[in-house]
Amino acid sequence: MRWKKLGLVYGPNGSMSWAQSHAMIPTPIRLNEEIIRVFTTFCDSNGIGRPGYVDVAAHNPLEVIKVSQSPLLDIGLPGTFDENGLLACSVVSLSNDRMYLYYVGFELGVKIRYRLLTGLAISEDGGNTFHRYASTPILERSPSELYFRGGPYCIHDQESFRMWYVAGGEWTLLGGKPMPVYDIRYLESPDGIHWPMQGEIKISISQPDEYGFGRPCVIPKPGGGYRMFYSIRSRSLGEYRMGYAESIDGKNWLRMDDKLNLTTALGEFDSQAIMYAAPILIGEKLYVFYNGNDFGREGFAAAFLEID
Repeated sequence: MRWKKLGLVYGPNGSMSWAQSHAMIPTPIRLNEEIIRVFTTFCDSNGIGRPGYVDVAAHNPLEVIKVSQSPLLDIGLPGTFDENGLLACSVVSLSNDRMYLYYVGFELGVKIRYRLLTGLAISEDGGNTFHRYASTPILERSPSELYFRGGPYCIHDQESFRMWYVAGGEWTLLGGKPMPVYDIRYLESPDGIHWPMQGEIKISISQPDEYGFGRPCVIPKPGGGYRMFYSIRSRSLGEYRMGYAESIDGKNWLRMDDKLNLTTALGEFDSQAIMYAAPILIGEKLYVFYNGNDFGREGFAAAFLEID
């Protein structure tokens, strides 16, 4: 693969109190022929995330048309799983302007650093406003996924909902700091709301240097099968790099990380880290939106595929 980086698309200018920095985990959907809506998470001055969106032109993803002026969801009530921030990870468009937004709630711990569990919000107006399905997670902790059931990416495939996500129940020390350990797992649901308590491991930690993955994104591949874009966190680098896999059925994946060839750039916003690639096909051109250093502190960027 050969990619053409287009540069940063959008980052907060500090004019809104809830969006002082970052535009994390960009998640694009096609609103219409003219507009791509990129759902993303902005951070306030305390680093607490709330989801919003950035509308860009479908013919030129660097052209910003509109930015949400208020959060799509505020933080949860004290004691809930999303009391300390939300990360929007996936949006599924259904019929009659209905959308499902899958997000990760950030809950601080006492004897562990934090927990990451998945919640659901619903829109009835085409993604302009959302309300929580419940104040509790739709992916609740389970014995084998004790601390982390996050990074969800969901598609509505024929009559079922299919989700790829990251999960685990372990920590590892990196430079004396506990860091989460998780792999990529898979679930199916008849309604997108009720999910099994345990997923099937589809991409596991296979190298001694790896200890975690970031939100996977899955799209159909022209001619059949699926592509998956995900992020890889390594002990030696301490920062995310991007990974890539292909599958015939969405269940059995072949890692092809070296094929992706989308990596950091010296002296740029993505000089130290590159992560959270989210693809969208516009006509015959495949774009990805992604983050760079410090989980997207400067905003999110775009690139397009020149040669597959």
